[in-house]
Formats: sequence, C-alpha cells, structure tokens
Amino acid sequence: MEKNSVKKNRHIFFWIITGFTALIYFAILELSKNTLLGWALALLAIAGLIVCEVKLLKGKKKLVHMGLWAALVAVFAVISLVSAPPFKRVPAVDVKQPEQTQIVQTVYGDVQGVCNADKSVEVFAGIPYAKPPVGELRWKAPVEPEKWNDVLACDHFAPMSMQSRDSELMNSLTQIVGYNNYKISLSDNYREAVSEDSLYLNVFKPAGDISDAPVLVFIHGGSLTTGQSSFSEYRGEDLAKQGIVFVSITYRLGVFGYYANEQLQAESPEGTTGNYGLLDQIQALKWVQKNIAAFGGDPQKVTVAGESAGSSSVNALCVSPLAKGLFRYAIAESSGIAAKKPFHTFRSFEEAKQTGSDIMKEFGCETIEQLRDIPAEKLVKTQYENSAITVDGYAIAEQPYLTYEKGNNNETALLNGFNAHEADVFNFMQKVEQADYAEALQKLFPAGNAADKALKQFPYDSKQQEYALAVDMGGEAKGTYNYILSGAWFAYSHYRWSEYMAAQEKPVYLYCFTKNNRSLRAYHGGEMPYAYGNLWRHAWLYDESDLALSETMQHYWVNFVKTGNPNGEGLPTWEQYSRGKVLELGENVSMGQDMYNDLYPIIEDYQNAAG
Repeated sequence: MEKNSVKKNRHIFFWIITGFTALIYFAILELSKNTLLGWALALLAIAGLIVCEVKLLKGKKKLVHMGLWAALVAVFAVISLVSAPPFKRVPAVDVKQPEQTQIVQTVYGDVQGVCNADKSVEVFAGIPYAKPPVGELRWKAPVEPEKWNDVLACDHFAPMSMQSRDSELMNSLTQIVGYNNYKISLSDNYREAVSEDSLYLNVFKPAGDISDAPVLVFIHGGSLTTGQSSFSEYRGEDLAKQGIVFVSITYRLGVFGYYANEQLQAESPEGTTGNYGLLDQIQALKWVQKNIAAFGGDPQKVTVAGESAGSSSVNALCVSPLAKGLFRYAIAESSGIAAKKPFHTFRSFEEAKQTGSDIMKEFGCETIEQLRDIPAEKLVKTQYENSAITVDGYAIAEQPYLTYEKGNNNETALLNGFNAHEADVFNFMQKVEQADYAEALQKLFPAGNAADKALKQFPYDSKQQEYALAVDMGGEAKGTYNYILSGAWFAYSHYRWSEYMAAQEKPVYLYCFTKNNRSLRAYHGGEMPYAYGNLWRHAWLYDESDLALSETMQHYWVNFVKTGNPNGEGLPTWEQYSRGKVLELGENVSMGQDMYNDLYPIIEDYQNAAG
C-alpha cells in the first residue's frame, strides 16, 4: 500500500513538473517571438518526454530519468535557435490586405502607398531620401538618391538604422515592466529589420487630392543610438486626419551617425566630421522641399518636431546654418542643447575626435579606409559611446546658446516642454539613500557650489517618489534626487530655450505633462501617444480622461503646425511663455507654476561655473 502511494505521488509530481516546464517554455517562446515552428517542435518534444517516461523508462534508475530531462533542455535550446524570429520589415498600416493608393510622382521616381483601415489616410513608407550610406559613403555627407524607373511599392517601413539591440525576450519584458502594453499575438513573430542602408522616410497624408497642407517632420529619439521611425506611439495617421501631412524619418545612429575622426575631417570638402546623423536630417528636409507638394504638402509650411534625442536634434536644426529656410516652426519634447553646457546629446569637438581615435585603436585600424572595411554588424558593437552632436564648424558653427544670444536661430515659433518624471526611468537601477545623496548631487553638478546649494535647499527627504517601476532600487533620497535629475537633464533645457525665444520676442509655448496612466505615466516619452493620437493602439491602458487629454493635445499640436499658435476654439488658453509659468497637461489642462522654479537658479549657477 505504501509503495503504491509513493508511486502515485511520483506520477503526480511528474505531471506537475511537466506542466510547469511546458508553461515556462511556451512563455519564453512567446516573449522571444519564436515562430509557430518552435511551438510545434516544443509540443513534440514534450510529448516525446511523456512517452519515454510513461512507456519506455518505467522502472529505470533516477540517473536515466535525469538524463532524459537534460536532453529535453538541450532540445529546447535547439528549438529556440531553429525557430528564432526572422528579420522582416514592419507593415505600413495595420491592415492585412490594404488598398493601394494612387501613384505619386516624386523627382526621383514614382511611389505607391497603402490606405489605413478606414481609408482616411494614405501612407507611403520607406521612401529613399539619400543613397545608402555604405561602403565609400560611410561617414560622408548624404547624397541624393538615384532615380528609379518602376513604381516603388511603399507598403512597409524601411529597416531601422544600424544599432545594438536587446533580444526579443528582453524587449518583451521591457514592454511588460515598463510600458505595461505587452499583447500576446501570433502576427508579430518577427524581428524588425536593421541595416546600415536606412536613409528613408515615411509620408502620412489625408486621403484624396489635397494641396498646400502644412507639414510636420518628426525625428525619433533614442539617445542618438537607437530608435526607429515605425514605432507605433508616434505614427502619423491621426494627425494626418486633421489636415496636415506628417513625415517621419530615419537617420544614421551611434558610431555610424556621430563618429568623428581627423582623417574624415581632412577628406571632407567642408572639413566636417561627427554630425552625419544631423546631416541626414537636413537632407531629409531638403527632400521635403523638393517633393512634399506631390503629396499635397506646402514646402513653405514645414514644422520640425522631435522627442528626447529627436528634440535635441530639432534644437540642432534650429541653430544649423545648413537648415535655414527648410522649416518655420519647431516642436521640442523632452530635450535640448541650448544650455551653456548641455547635460547630454552634446560634446566638444575635441572629445568627439578623441573618441574617434579610441575606436580606431579598438578595431586595430590605422586608416579610415580600414575602418570602413569593418562590417557594420561588428562596428556597431564598439565599447565607446557615440551619442552626441558636436560643434564641427559646418553643420553646427558654434555653441548653440551663442547662436540664440545672437538671434541667428532658424525657428520663428516654438512649442516645447517636458514631463513631470523625466529622469526616473533612467535612474531606476540606482539606489539613493541619505548617505549617497550629497555625492550624487556633486556628480550631477561638479562645478561651482551648485551641489551644496541643492543639498541645502532640497533636503534628501523633501520630495517623495510618487511612483516607480517594479524593479526600481529606491532609497530614502530617491524622490528628491529624481526631481533634481529630471529638472537638470530635461526641464532646464526647455526653460533656457524658452527664455532665449522670449528675449527675441518670438512666440513660444511651454508645457509640463503630468498625466498618470497605466503605461508610461509622466515618465520620459509618456506624452507621445497623447500628442500624436495613438492611444487607441493600446486602448486597454487608458480611460476617458486620457482620450480627452489626447484630443486636446492633438489639437494644440496641429494648430501650432498650421499657424504657429496652438490655441483654437474650445481649447483651454495656452498663454505665451512667461518665466515661471507652464501649461499643465494632466487631469486638468490649465496654466500653472513650473514645478522647477526653485531649482533653475541652482542649475544656472552650475552652468555659469561650468560654461
């Protein structure tokens, strides 16, 4: 009787372990985006295990059974490899068999796009705006694309620019922990294609014949090292429905876009190096000038917009002599380089060239020709950061703040702002206790006595951490430090930028996004699906108050693109910038006090000491 009981318990244990193992592995297959082949092979492997355990290995020693389970693990590893998600281009619209648009003639050749689900918007994805920057064109200014004869099918986004990427498993976990927007699906079992050949743009236009429509050109973020134009949170369908032409672009990133080298400087006719990604953006704007009328857009009514590093790029375009006349207004979300000493996405020319020299040594190269021969897949793994624009004397002629002081910037109106908890997501792995607080401030403000002033004015426990990611390290000083870090890294750049524009008596509008939700909340990037009308893509994360705020923000953004003024009928009044006041975009939309008013003077002290 006792033997039968032990035997029965073993059977129960076996079925529990088998079921648990299957669930875990199927979850890994789903999160890793493995193909259906992997699921089928995994089912066969588990069935084989059951047959062996129940029929063939009955009564065998434990070591034999352990060997069988070890074999299963090995089989799972092989299955993961053979069913790995393939690289594919992302469809331009979320329709299985979309209707094609009429053919549009650009100066380089004919293109044909696809219609969205309700046929209200036509999307032309993956249009080349420059020759592929490969081979001899790596680290050279972009060149106009060659003309083509056949009609170019523009129904998929082009590959994202060459960049280091996490595994699909890590990307899925980030969606679960960070965005909370993971969705189980059998239609996304692929990886988005990545390529050094990536200089393409996408056009979203209202359906039908239109003319003289205002144009919004959007530049994605990603620290100038990652990102893609296909990201769902800032696609242009909904803004196009409101009567504008929306253009999103790719540009060279990381070592391909911001590498600087003295040999490159010497071979360049303009004597430039280090700003290839910025030159790509300028080339895209030139394409818009030549071609956007064919899509119903007015080349004299162009607004440039960007978020994060895309916003820093917008700031760079505003001070670049090469971009003069290519746009009129600017929208900048959550970053800028107008400070005397920008906290990120900007470095000195000497620092850029030194990093370039270090990379030459890293790959054992003595000439730029040798470095051009390094495969992109290998070069992208460099250990050195290339995440900053620089003053090269050509694309950027001088420190950006000097251009603003002289009034030589390009934008005639500015809509810009920041989110309430910008830096929290960049700092979640750092624990900040009372004992760490002073040192952390000193690292943030290494010049002058700003760190001491911040320590005195903002005691370690003066700000509470309102919300945090599940994996946040926390600490009793974390709330206060996150507040100061967010103000310095992000809000201050918009304060300074707005001050310069106001001094020039140009229209400028400043916002602070504070809306809580079940996704990115008011973290860095949280405003994007609201402003660009993409809440519907993850509708379960938002409620009626979110939808109402999104409608308001879309109208502000579209009105600004059309007129340089975000205000319009039925909207809460957005006053032009005055020091200390912002438009709060949250549960309520109204003018209020800037949450960083008391911090800005301290940051100014640091800037003056460091600059």
